[in-house]
Amino acid sequence: MLPEQLTLDEFPPIDYVAWRALAEKDLKGAPFEKKLVTSTYEGIAVQPIYTPSDWTDGASRGLPGQAPFVRGARTVAQATAGWLLCQEHAHPDLAETNRAIRSDVNGGVDALLLRLDAAARNGLDPDAPEAAELAARDGLAAYTVDDLDAALADVDLAKVAVWLEAGSAFMPAAALLTQLCQRRGVSKESAHGAFNADPLAVLARDGLLRPGGNVPLTLLADLAAWTARTLPNVTAVRVGTAPYHHAGATSAQDLGFAMATGVTYLRAMTAAGMSVDAAARQIVFNMAVGTHHFLAIAKLRAARRLWDRVVEASGGSPAGAAMRLHAKTSKRVLTVRDPHVNLLRNTAAVFAAAVGGAEIITSVPFDAPIGLPDNLSRRTARNTAMVLAEEGHLHRVVDAPGGSWYLEWLTDQLAEKGWAVLQQVERQGGMRAALESGWVASEIESAFAPRAKKLADRREGIVGVSEFPDAKQQRLERPAPDRQQLTAAAVGRVAAVRPAADSLPAATTIDGARMAASVAAAAAGATLGQLGTMLGMEHDGPSIAPLAPSPFAQPFEELRDACEAWALQHGTPPQVLLATLGRPAQHGARSQYARSFFEAGGFAVIADEAMSDVDAAVAALQKHQAPIAVLCSTDDIYAEQAAAAAQALKAAGAQTIVLAGNPGAAEADYRAAGIDKFIFIKCDVLATLHELLAGLGVVQA
Repeated sequence: MLPEQLTLDEFPPIDYVAWRALAEKDLKGAPFEKKLVTSTYEGIAVQPIYTPSDWTDGASRGLPGQAPFVRGARTVAQATAGWLLCQEHAHPDLAETNRAIRSDVNGGVDALLLRLDAAARNGLDPDAPEAAELAARDGLAAYTVDDLDAALADVDLAKVAVWLEAGSAFMPAAALLTQLCQRRGVSKESAHGAFNADPLAVLARDGLLRPGGNVPLTLLADLAAWTARTLPNVTAVRVGTAPYHHAGATSAQDLGFAMATGVTYLRAMTAAGMSVDAAARQIVFNMAVGTHHFLAIAKLRAARRLWDRVVEASGGSPAGAAMRLHAKTSKRVLTVRDPHVNLLRNTAAVFAAAVGGAEIITSVPFDAPIGLPDNLSRRTARNTAMVLAEEGHLHRVVDAPGGSWYLEWLTDQLAEKGWAVLQQVERQGGMRAALESGWVASEIESAFAPRAKKLADRREGIVGVSEFPDAKQQRLERPAPDRQQLTAAAVGRVAAVRPAADSLPAATTIDGARMAASVAAAAAGATLGQLGTMLGMEHDGPSIAPLAPSPFAQPFEELRDACEAWALQHGTPPQVLLATLGRPAQHGARSQYARSFFEAGGFAVIADEAMSDVDAAVAALQKHQAPIAVLCSTDDIYAEQAAAAAQALKAAGAQTIVLAGNPGAAEADYRAAGIDKFIFIKCDVLATLHELLAGLGVVQA
């Protein structure tokens, strides 16, 4: 009979040794480390259970808003006010961007991130010869104060923060935005936002910096010093790790590269006369977070701890070491296929960012990998974050992971690994030298290789792409804007207002005065391109190979793209027949596996529930003229019928016979009977699909 009330006495404590003994008994001889211990791509061995002994330095965590800031850079009162929701806008059309911005602001967005187009990010006006392929591409076609004014029409700049993504042209863009605030009468104290000067991220992403030499870091320091003196609620500098993250970097590399970049920027600013604290307060860290929930949370917590250590080692105070952290959903986890699953991926990422203590969060529209988002996707993106705040109340608990033995341990592990990466970068001569030598790219490539292998064999599955693909789903399309028309309009706008060069204030090369001169030139009507020329941006620096993004789903999606192109030419995608042998209960598991396997590669799968023997399979093959047949059944039936079935299907016209299952010791016999390939759990799915499609001429071998 159960007691009326259970007490702790009914459950005597069990120590780890006793628990492990029971676990090993249940494993029946299988290695504990192999079955229950998993390893991250950072080389961290994750145990199946954690106890207080795994977290022995709890006192070092401090309180929220206090060093070492693991528990958050804000006090409890500040944190419970919630996070800043900062949504990105990158449509080249000023009017369309303004409509989207007003919708976001009316829908509750706190800040706007304006991504300028490729020409503007390189310091060019749209009519510059070098801008022919860059204007109105990948961002807002804004080159003048009037352009920014149009994009931000009816937006109260005293209430809504504006952040810039301006590439190499961070100072010209900052000057234009500053002049717009002055034009609208926004006081220096009321202006909020971020200029986001981040030249090393530009070098990593684009492979080129303008201007060359040390000028970008000089401009960064100049902008930071001017901003610190002039705009108390605006930051000048960003440390962004997105180029590394999207190229395949691990969380430890993300942390190490972030710290190394921060050190580089601190050195530049302090060399220009700023104090360590003042310089550190000018920096916002931007990190991408994916769908590995706990790892993302631990990464954000570890980042604050590491930055506290960097600032302390640089001579700064705890007040200057409080990191300001902006988190954004990672592009590498989002998919083009089955894009509505991205709603769930984005929710997981925003949740992790909030729980991990990010002060600023960007929620990404589900159609972002496809093209420019529409009204619905923007609305669902912002409402995702709002539901988590207003209905999930995530900001009501400060440092929710605090005290979790696993997350505290994982935070420490990532901090140690990230610090080791920072030390490696410093031995390379610093972050810029490490980029220019190719060391960063080589390290990321090596780190990504194990993950790429697991993605290829589906040990790390991608829902809707490599796992559970919907072959009948219509591809979502987002129409591209008319670049030619938008560029022509931008050229006309710029030509109509561009002042003569001799009417602008004289340029200066004096350190600490460039931003002030740029603001004065913007007040006189200078365009972004003229400001860029003033700052010497027509001169390129040395180029490197840019870090290529590695979206997890890309290899599978490329196969599906190739099959769709094939279907347009031939009327149908490449076909594969599931030759099922025996009753559904006998072939069901493997036929379902085979269906998912081939649909992940873009094949049209032909299956007939009534098919149960070789004759029926041969008839189906002849009817559909499928070039590939897949035998699906049990090992026992294979032993009896696979050889004969393969021979019959080959005689009926099949080019390739595939067997669903691991052949084991029988592989040689099966191959001798005409079976060409085998598919099974942990086989290289991607390579097999590519080889089969290459054999049909769908892709190149």
